[in-house]
Amino acid sequence: MTSADLDPLVLWYQTLSPASLARLPDFYTEDAWFKDPFQEFRSRERLRRVYAHMFETLEAPRFVILTTICEGRQALLVWNMEFRRQGKPMRIHGSTHLAFADDGRVNYHRDYWDAAEELYEKLPVLGWLLKQVKKKLQAEGE
Repeated sequence: MTSADLDPLVLWYQTLSPASLARLPDFYTEDAWFKDPFQEFRSRERLRRVYAHMFETLEAPRFVILTTICEGRQALLVWNMEFRRQGKPMRIHGSTHLAFADDGRVNYHRDYWDAAEELYEKLPVLGWLLKQVKKKLQAEGE
């Protein structure tokens, strides 16, 4: 796998839309394994539903790929997911570790991002509480 081999997949991620979900079989094996901070499963169809749900619940979600690293049949993508929630712009920073089957399609997809920092701390009441706990822990560590 080279960086050039990864380009069509990166372009697909960056232009992901409800309509482009039909191309998921071009990029993922049927039994692709997926894990993020909230779920873990082995199913391309379930991954399609995760992305479809993202478009149903978030306003204008999009991925901006910042860095790609390829080695052998693996790749690392560093990205920002940008979207609006109730009109407010938001961003989640994360990375994805991918592994590829013999046919070049993704059969392993692991997302890494800090749900507390990137999501929970941005919620009104819970965010305030988490920030207070973080401050207290930092003060105790000094």
